[in-house]
Parts: sequence; C-alpha cells; structure tokens
Amino acid sequence: MPLKDIRVLELSNVLAGPSAGVALAELGATVIKVENLLTCGDVTRTWKLPSEDKDTDISGYFSCVNWGKKSVVIDLSNDDGLNIVYNLTRVCDIVIVSYKPGDAEKLKVDYKTLNKWNSRIIYAHVTGYGQDNPRAGYDAIIQAESGFTFMNGEQDGQPVKMPVALIDILAGHQLKEAILIALFSRERSGKGSYVETSLLKSGVSALANQAANWLVGNTIPGRMGSDHPNIVPYGTIYYSRDNKPIVLAIGNDKQFAVLCSILGDKDLAKEERFARNFDRVKNRIELNQILHKLISGFDRKALIRELDNKNVPAGGVLNMKEVFEKAEAAELIIEGKMDDGKTLKGMRTVAFSFDGNTFVNQFTPPPHYGEHTIRILSELLGMSSETIEKLIEKNIVYEGSR
Repeated sequence: MPLKDIRVLELSNVLAGPSAGVALAELGATVIKVENLLTCGDVTRTWKLPSEDKDTDISGYFSCVNWGKKSVVIDLSNDDGLNIVYNLTRVCDIVIVSYKPGDAEKLKVDYKTLNKWNSRIIYAHVTGYGQDNPRAGYDAIIQAESGFTFMNGEQDGQPVKMPVALIDILAGHQLKEAILIALFSRERSGKGSYVETSLLKSGVSALANQAANWLVGNTIPGRMGSDHPNIVPYGTIYYSRDNKPIVLAIGNDKQFAVLCSILGDKDLAKEERFARNFDRVKNRIELNQILHKLISGFDRKALIRELDNKNVPAGGVLNMKEVFEKAEAAELIIEGKMDDGKTLKGMRTVAFSFDGNTFVNQFTPPPHYGEHTIRILSELLGMSSETIEKLIEKNIVYEGSR
C-alpha cells in the first residue's frame, strides 16, 4: 500500500474533506477522524433516508466517505481536549480541515499552531470561497454560484441542482492532489506545508468547455437538457420501441454515418444540413426529430448491441440498481461486517490501479461515534487507563464502543 505508515488527522466533516480522507485511507494511510463532542460529531451521521435504520449512528451518507477510518470524539473547546489534538499532530503526517477563514485560529488548530507541534505536518484546508471570504460553503449554493445550476435543466424549464454534491467531490479531488504533491515535496525538503482549495474554485475550474464557450465564444451557456452545445447528437435522450431511454455520443462524422446506416437511413448522413458536425449543431432540432423517430423503431438492447459492434458510442440510461449490475461498477463495491453481524456495503472512491493493485483488500466499515477513542489514546498516545477514565468522567472525550 503506497501510503502505509502515513497517519492522517481529519478535523473536517460532511463530504469535501472526508472524501479526501477516505481516499488516503484506501491508499493505506491510517485516518483518525476527530469528531467534536459539542456538536455530537459529523452531522451526516443523522442524514438518513426513511428506509434506513433509525437507531444506528452510521447513515448511508456518512458511510460513503468514512470507510476505514478511526473515530475519536473530543471536546475541542477544552484545553485538555486541545492537548490531545496537539499530541495527535505530533504523530501524524497530514491534517485535513474544513473551517471557515478565521475559525481554525479561534479553535487554536490553525496551521501556524499545529506546525509548532510538528514542522513536517501537511495541513490541508478546504474552504467555501477561499481565505479572503468568510462565507460558509454549501454545495447547493456553490453549484448555483459556479454556473452549474444555471446550465442544468431542460431548455424551457427552471435551473436544476445536480443530484450529487459534485462540488464537494471536485474539491475533495483538488485537496487530495495537493496533499499527494505536498507529501512528494516533503520527501525532498523534509518540511511540511499548507495547502488550500475552495469549493468555488474547484467548481469553476471544472467548467471546461462551458467556460470556454463564454471566454472564447462569447456565448453564455444555457439550459439544453441532455444536449451538448458543441456536438450533435451527443447526450440527447431518445426512447426505444420498448420505451427505454438511450443516449448517443457521436464524436465525429464517420460515427454519424455508421449510425445512420444502422438506423436504416444512409442518406441522412449525406444531407448537407447533417453531413458535418458544424451543420448538425446548427440543425439540431430537425435532426433530433428524425433520430427520435428512427430510434423508436428498435428495442434498446438489440440497438445498443449493434451500435457497440460497429464502434458507435451508445448506452442505456440506467438506474442505480442497473449501474451496479455492470461488472465494472461491481468491482468498486466493498463489504464489511458490523459489530451486530450485519454486512454493510460501500464503494471504493479510488478508481485507479497501481501496478495492477486496487489498494483496498480488507477495509473496515465506517466507525461508530467514538468507537476508537480509547484505543487511539492508549495505543497511539500512550495514555494510561486511569488518565483516559478521568477524561471520560470530565466529558472531555467520549468512549464510544470499547
């Protein structure tokens, strides 16, 4: 495991910071998740669907980015609690935080403070808008403020938020990349560093061609449903004879000609208004009307099989059950036994391999609230059982499951 013997102190919660933490855990790092006693820990423990067990402290949402971690519950407002964090900093390599600008300083867990305890520490900070803007960052708001929501939805409909907290995930990727670069830099210099990203910059940096459509093309991207502004047919949802949704991704004129042949209308690709992608973009409405009619004459499974055979990109629009019936998606599923004997399923977040290794073999389920407090304090910090019992009695730490 590439990050074996690397220790991570995770002081962040919800999704962006923890998504970077779980990736590091998958790569072999020991991730100690510090949960604040005063706020009853990570709030996502309570974000449950009606179908979930109301009595467990591990929600589906919490579990998505907290596999393989150790939970330690501490009162961070108490000096004795802070000293535990400082001592953990001494034996860790990375700290992940998601405080608003200024809050880390108020809590006395900012980079300058922790660096005094460990000059090799890598302090990874994700904010909403950067160090100069004190606003708290929320994915739904930043989806709206980074342009995604404005572009998302049907052409004649209202703006729509994406159903995944994509900005948080993008920020987690940025933070993870920064951490890995900082580790590489530390190997050369021996010194730690402060790395930072924001939800807003992470979102804007991922606008790709849509940003360029404005910066280069001077056109404000609008709502187009599933259509693509620069390529046709690409992304549009059609329905087969058996009333199942299908999507095409025709990237060049040759693919379009083969598509037309399979659909039984070779001449369509020869028409001047459709022969080139530039013309298809101009005449997308007329073309889509024709394609809707042609595709409705085929059953989805048979059509996709024929398109695949001719290397024409196409796929079905799948629900979540169907997604994980695909062999490629099933490879990402992980399982773990809970203390009640039940099996919990989760998903790897690291989707690359390294020399054929996918990193996760035996991966522990997401931790219960404070499950590892006693073990971390005794085994990692060398605290005596008497000292730990006093901290529990004073409500400075929470023991969780022994």
